[in-house]
Formats: sequence, structure tokens, C-alpha cells
Amino acid sequence: MNATSSENSRVAKAFGVVGSATLLSRILGFVRDAVIAWLLGAGLNADAFFVAFRIPNLLRRLFAEGSLSIAFIPVFTGYLTAQGKDEAFSLARSALRMLCLLLVIAAVAGVLLSPMIIRLMAPGFIISPAKFSLAVLLTRVMFPYIIFICLAALCMGVLNALGHFAAPALAPVLLNLTMIGSMFFISPHIREPAVGLAFGVLIGGLLQLSLQLPYLTRNGFLFWQKARLYHPGLKRIGQLMGPAVFGAAVYQINILIGTLLASLLPEGSVSYLYYADRVVQFPLGVFAIATATAVLPSLSRQAAEKNFAALSDTFSYAMRFVFFITAPAMVGLMVLRAPIVTLLFQRGAFDLQAARMTASALFFYGLGLWAFSAVRIVVATFYALQDTRTPVKMAFVSVCVNILLSIILMKPLAHGGLALATSLASMVNLCLLVWALTRKIDTMEYKGMIESACKTLLCSAIMGLGVWAVAGATLPAPSGAVSGLLPGLGASILAGLVLYGAASFWLKSRELHTLLSLFKRGGRLKNPD
Repeated sequence: MNATSSENSRVAKAFGVVGSATLLSRILGFVRDAVIAWLLGAGLNADAFFVAFRIPNLLRRLFAEGSLSIAFIPVFTGYLTAQGKDEAFSLARSALRMLCLLLVIAAVAGVLLSPMIIRLMAPGFIISPAKFSLAVLLTRVMFPYIIFICLAALCMGVLNALGHFAAPALAPVLLNLTMIGSMFFISPHIREPAVGLAFGVLIGGLLQLSLQLPYLTRNGFLFWQKARLYHPGLKRIGQLMGPAVFGAAVYQINILIGTLLASLLPEGSVSYLYYADRVVQFPLGVFAIATATAVLPSLSRQAAEKNFAALSDTFSYAMRFVFFITAPAMVGLMVLRAPIVTLLFQRGAFDLQAARMTASALFFYGLGLWAFSAVRIVVATFYALQDTRTPVKMAFVSVCVNILLSIILMKPLAHGGLALATSLASMVNLCLLVWALTRKIDTMEYKGMIESACKTLLCSAIMGLGVWAVAGATLPAPSGAVSGLLPGLGASILAGLVLYGAASFWLKSRELHTLLSLFKRGGRLKNPD
């Protein structure tokens, strides 16, 4: 096996681990959201919780899973490659100490400034004193979550660079379990059930960090050893991380803009967007984020070795695979949006009207799933090259496009217009990033990616028509009941899988071979190229 195939095999194996763990986490996430929908519905309490939860969640994605991870891994890998494990571990220990100091300051400031933050995040809440007060209280309870999750993200960066992916990938499972548990064991004993859920978030963050510490020790990283507060490598991490806060998390910033504008729409709009986004996050997390997580260490090693031909091959490999998975997922979500939302959420306080409004948002979010996913891979490639400026420039344009389109579309399409604006802005971001990457690396070969994308689109269209026909014949008419949905939805999804697989086999898709090899060999596969 040559070096390129070996690296792609490593990426595939890492994807298998991260994807499987993320799949479990997303399934539990659906259980969590279903219980939240049952407990809080889509009214005042739900809107307040989702705005408050989005603040630490946004900080997690901006500073933890976003900028911190992708800024730290390339620098840490560079030290690991050039100067050895001891110096790399010294950098990591210094980063942990510096990060602890900064996070404590940030958490205290966040708790004190919660009223101002809510005014900025959800200006529409000001006219409802009860909703505003509850959102402030929930923000204060959950803000310290950022301490635990950012430290956990740094630990994840160390473990991923060392080739260990399982523990960091499983950590979000603990968050979902604690949130579910809090709704049954804490919320019933508190006057405001949402506050009990907020405490579940805090406990989950602590457990996410705690899970990774034994694995760090097992890999030789003793975080309690002495280390200087400032390491020279921290300067480079800071240089990368500053722009990365904006560039890597443009999707989350666009979602935040949608939440802000949705607070100006009728009550429930914030919740509709949240529930729809949660459904989209399932394929996005299991496939796109998992692939980006798996591919970043490999891209970083190739960039450190200045092996740009191999880096181009790894990039192409990841892009083709992600599009092969997310394109049919996009079509499936759009065709089956109503029964999916009804089956997942319609119970308790979440009624038929809420399901219809959420399905509308899901259609428009689903339209951009392929772009959300592909952006993850392109951004990871830029950060492996330690280029943070380019993603920032493109992200700025994307955010401006999102704001403009949101203002234009929210009047005729309400919350659906906000979801559509987010999707269109991500497409713009992707096109700009790919154009910039082509100018940066002239060895990029797009012919194979375009050929693969055309085959994937054709297979997805065939699948979509088949799913639409099967759904029309097997699913009951929309109503207030969810009984009878599961068999019809299961038959529709199964038909889609069979049709997509058959069409891909007929068109001799290389990505189908990759996927089948992944299951047959437990992730140890050869590059089909």
C-alpha cells in the first residue's frame, strides 16, 4: 500500500470510529429533543431555553469544536513531527493552563452580563418580561458549561493528533444522557422545568471533560506535570484561532442570526428553527463533522511535510465521500420532512401546528445540507495549511449575504425564509472557499470530484422519486396522531436505500465501494482510486 492509500485508510478508520460514536450521540440527541418537546413544547419556556442554550452551544462550536480544535491540532502536530512528543506535550500543558485562566474570566463575565447578552441575542424577548427573565436565569446557569467543554475540546485535539478518536467522539453521549436524566430527576422538583434541564447541561459538560482525562494519561500526557504558563507555540495557536473563531463557524453565526430575527416573528418561531436544525444536525454530525474531524490530523501531517499532492488526494477523497452520503440525505429530508418531524417531536405540548411549522423550516435547511457538509472539509483543509485569513474573508461575505437574504425572505416565508437564507449563504461560502483553495494549491484536481458529484446527484434524484412514490402509498394523511407513521416511514427509507445503492452500483460509484469496504473491514480500507 502506498503512502497516499495508507493515509486514506487512516482517515477512513478514524471516520468509522468518529461516525459510529456520533451516530449514537445523535440518536440520543433525538431522544433528548423529543423529551424536551414533550416537556416544553414550542412556546414561552421552549423559546427561552433554546435562546439561552444556544449561547453556550455557540461558544462551544466557535471556541471549542471550531477554532480551538482546528487551530491547536496543526500546531501540535507540527511540534510532534519536528520536535517530538515531549515538546508537543509541553505545548499542550501550557495551553491547558492558559485556557483555564481565560475561561474562568469569560464565565464570570458571561454570568454577570447575561441580561445584556439576551437583549442582543433575542431583542424580541424584551416585550415579554417573563420570557426575558427566564432566558437570563437559564443563561446564568448554563454559561459555566463553556469552561468544561473548551477544556474537553483541547483534550480532544491532543488525543486526535495522537490517533485516538473514540473517547472524544463518545463524550457528547454523556451530555445527552445527563440532559435526558435531568428532565426526569431534576425538573419535576423545580418550579421552572427548564432550569432543571439547564443544570443537566452543566453536569454533562463536566462529564465530557472527565471522560477524556484517563485516555490522555494512558497516552503519556500527564496534565499535572509542571509547565510554563506561556509556550512559544501558543502565539501561533492564537494567531490561527483569532480569525478561526469567525471563519470556521460561519454556519453557527448564520444560525444565530436566524435566531435573533426569529425572536421578532410570532411566538414559537425560534423553537421551529431549533427543532429543524436538530434534524439537519444528524447527517451533518454523523458524516460531515465526523469526516472533518477524522481528516484534519492527516491533512495537518501532509501540510507539515509539504506533501501537497497527497494533501490534494486526501481532500478529494473526503469531499467525494461526504457528498456521496449527504446528497441523498438532503433529498430524503426534503421529501420526508413532515413525517420525520411528526414522528420525532409531535407529542405532549408539541402539537400538529408546531410540527407543520418545523417541517417547513426543515425543507429549507435540508436544501443546504450538502453545502453545510462540504464547507467543513474545505475549512479543515485551510486550517491544516495554517491559513485562517481566507476562511474569514469568505465567511464575512457569507454572513453579509445571510443577513441580506434573511431580511428579504423573512416577510414572505416567515421562519422558513430564515432557514432558506442560511442555506443559500452556505452555498455562497462554499463556492468562494473552493475558488480560493484552487488558487492556493495548483495540484487540486476537481475532475474526479465533479464526475463523482454528477453520478451522486443522478442517483439521489432516482432515489427521491422512489421515496416520494412509496411515501405517498404507505404514509397516512397528516393528522394529530403519530400512529401508523413508523411502518410507512421505515418502508420509504428502506426503499430509498435500496434505490440509491442500486443506482450507485449501476453507475459504478467508487464511493459505494468505499462505504461497503468500511463496513466489511471495520474501517481499514484501501482507497478505491
